[in-house]
Amino acid sequence: MNQLLYDLATWLHSFPSSPGIHESLYLYSWIESTHVLTLMVFLGMLCIIDLRMLGVSMVKIPASTIAERLDLPMMIGFAVMIVTGLLLYYAIPIRTTQSLPFRIKVVLMIAAMVNAFLFRRRMLASVSTWDTDPKPPKHIRVGAALSLTFWAGVVVTGRCIAYNWYDCDQNNSDFINALAGCMVE
Repeated sequence: MNQLLYDLATWLHSFPSSPGIHESLYLYSWIESTHVLTLMVFLGMLCIIDLRMLGVSMVKIPASTIAERLDLPMMIGFAVMIVTGLLLYYAIPIRTTQSLPFRIKVVLMIAAMVNAFLFRRRMLASVSTWDTDPKPPKHIRVGAALSLTFWAGVVVTGRCIAYNWYDCDQNNSDFINALAGCMVE
C-alpha cells in the first residue's frame, strides 16, 4: 500500500503545476488561507449543530430548525475545504503522503464522515420524537460528541502536517517510518 501511495504521489509531483503551486509567490498561500477560512465556516456550523445535539446550547430551538438553517453554509464550507485540501495535497504530494500527521488526519476524516452519515440517518429517523426536547436521546448525543472529537483531531493533525517531526529524513524508529509510509531508496 505504501508503494502504491508513493507511486501516486510521485506521479502527481511529475506534473509541472504541482511544484508550481507550491513554489508560487501567492497561489499556495491563497489556497491555504481559503482552506483555513472554509474550515472555520464548516466547523463553526458543525459545532453549533453538535452542541444543540448534545443538549448544551440553544435548547429552546428545535434541533431540526438549527440543522436545517445551518446545513447549506456548512456544506458549502465543507466542499470548498475539500477542494482546497486536495489542491494543498497536490502541491506537495510526496512529503504529504509520507507525513504521519496527514495519514492520521485522513483516518480521522474518514471516521468523521462515516459518523456524520450514520448520525444524520439516525437523527432524521428519530427527530420527530425529540426535536423540541432540551436533551436529545443518548445515541444522538454520542454521535455529536464523536463528531466534535473527530473534527478536533482533524484540525490538530492538519496543523501538525506543517512540521517535520516525523518526516522520513528524521531519525525515527522503524515503526514510525512504517506508519508514515517512508520508502527505502
